[in-house]
Amino acid sequence: MPEQKTKPTDVRVESYLAGLADARKRADSQRLCELMSVATGEPPVMWGPSIIGFGSYHYRYESGHEGDTPLVAFAPRAKAFSLYLNGSLEDYEPILAKLGKYKTGKGCLYITRLSDVDEEALDELIRDAVARVRATNA
Repeated sequence: MPEQKTKPTDVRVESYLAGLADARKRADSQRLCELMSVATGEPPVMWGPSIIGFGSYHYRYESGHEGDTPLVAFAPRAKAFSLYLNGSLEDYEPILAKLGKYKTGKGCLYITRLSDVDEEALDELIRDAVARVRATNA
């Protein structure tokens, strides 16, 4: 089985965030770190070169593919933040209806800036995602 590419690194999250050129993106990243850290009870950890993850769990598919992944994570990309919440985004439709401006992709939620969304709905979304992962992977 091939080695998992995205895994925890020794890079300090603070150092990574300090390297972000955009001050707003840095501030939004720090706030996302706070929200996700409180929701998981876990500190932020770099997963690969650009994903900031919180906690972890082990998964195994029927195909036999398995690995470890964060409970929740985000990546401050050039155009938007990619939020990795695990599971189908359809599961979160009631909360997404309250969120504000966002886009979705295959398993990712994209937010341009935190001021575009309702922070209480975002916090609820993160907490719900964590609870779902913990309930199904206990």
